[in-house]
Amino acid sequence: MQAKLIFKNMAPYTPGKQIEDVKKEYGLSRIVKLASNENPFGYSEKVRQAIPNMLDGLEIYPDGYAKALREELAKRLDVKEEQLTFGCGSDEIVDILCRTFLENGKNTIMATPTFPQYKHNALIQGAEIIEVPLKDGYHDLPSMLEVINSETKIVWLCSPNNPTGALIPKEDLVNFLEKCPEHVLVVLDEAYYEYIDHAKNPNSVSLLNNYENLVVLRTFSKAYGLANLRVGYGVASEEITKLLNITRGPFNTTTISQLSALTALKDTEFLKKTYQENITNKLAFMQFCNEAGLDFYDSEANFLFVKLPTSGDQLFAYLLKNGFIVRSGEALGHPNGVRITIGSKENMEELQQLIKNYLATI
Repeated sequence: MQAKLIFKNMAPYTPGKQIEDVKKEYGLSRIVKLASNENPFGYSEKVRQAIPNMLDGLEIYPDGYAKALREELAKRLDVKEEQLTFGCGSDEIVDILCRTFLENGKNTIMATPTFPQYKHNALIQGAEIIEVPLKDGYHDLPSMLEVINSETKIVWLCSPNNPTGALIPKEDLVNFLEKCPEHVLVVLDEAYYEYIDHAKNPNSVSLLNNYENLVVLRTFSKAYGLANLRVGYGVASEEITKLLNITRGPFNTTTISQLSALTALKDTEFLKKTYQENITNKLAFMQFCNEAGLDFYDSEANFLFVKLPTSGDQLFAYLLKNGFIVRSGEALGHPNGVRITIGSKENMEELQQLIKNYLATI
């Protein structure tokens, strides 16, 4: 059996170290995972209480239209129900977009480094990849515009960007949309949208009224704390959404995941607490980095990319044996740094001491 030739140069996604594996490998009883940008405060207690009531009917296929969640989300976003596409995480929407619009002979443009699934899924569809290096952690939008040509189908904008956390300012985003040719789909991936400083909120969904080539992606995996249940969504014009829902599998989100997302969406107090705790703990960690002489990128997400005078793998290994899992920059296409999820106050203080101890050894 022979697959597409491109698979010879590709590998499956490699997730970060798992907690139980690290415990066993290093003989540790406690692990703090700050590698995958999960919510360190868990998820809404209202979801926990509601899940037992969702267990009836597991033998029945879920609602492929996700009607209850669709209605509530459309109301909150002030869009039509027909503008929403739901996926098994927003990364499935990335895959759906690639399957719908990309093919051999076409190209797609993205920053580097950024979320790797844009490139991964585009390669599978045979598209040419055009990567534009970040400038000080930010998307170089003018350079991205320059490389667009008649064969360009999708431009990916990750804001806040993973792994740097940098936000594309609304003025720059609008300027990009004004100059981008109408035949090019602009995908704005806002997986960390709920963490953005409210004063800098780009209110990007409102831009759909003026730019029919825009698609906005969001997820319940990050701030809402439902990463295990896998619910993401895309917001676009009705025309684009119809195409995406042709490509989408008919039952790609479960009843439990849909109802959990709906419950989480309504628990605004949990989201407010998550937002505030993240800001407080991130500012404290940034102050520590400044005092320790460590540079970092501006971040509007729930993580900080810290630049190092050594390999990111070295600090990663040091922290790992001390019970902390972070993400090495080497694994993210950005050497000499680490991406650290902002955790609880207590865990961040312990991490800071470990980093201080490490810096004293180099």
